[in-house]
Amino acid sequence: MTAQRIFDIAPIGSIVAWSDGTPRPPERHKKKLDAWRANNARGRLIAMQGERKLGTMVIPAGFTLHETDLASGGVIVMKVSRCFSVASNLRFEVVERPSTGSVHVLDRPGHGRELVHLAADRRDAEAWLSRHGYPHAVLEEVSDLVVVEGEGRAA
Repeated sequence: MTAQRIFDIAPIGSIVAWSDGTPRPPERHKKKLDAWRANNARGRLIAMQGERKLGTMVIPAGFTLHETDLASGGVIVMKVSRCFSVASNLRFEVVERPSTGSVHVLDRPGHGRELVHLAADRRDAEAWLSRHGYPHAVLEEVSDLVVVEGEGRAA
């Protein structure tokens, strides 16, 4: 499906794969394989951004996928995320949707919020939040149809 379709229908917390449609090179071709992986991977949908204007420039709507965390000594030192415009030429697929009853831990209410954790239930979300401390966090239970406030679409 297209990036626009992901923006329109994929719920926050979904695992989304993207691809440029090229075949995977053999393992022995390390540089080609690394380049291929840049356009053929997957991540968790953590944020949606509507179209924005900066002066006379219009930035199209898009979404952010969390790809991985890089850690050292058990401490996350860098989060790797990728942002995609709805105009992207890549192909996308929703691989997994968050299960009904799971809970989004969002970093803040309102516009520009981002998923920081997807918990199995409210108790797990509250326990995670007590250990990680986001002072303005919002807990949002996943239902069959979650409507994102102020954005007028299913998430």
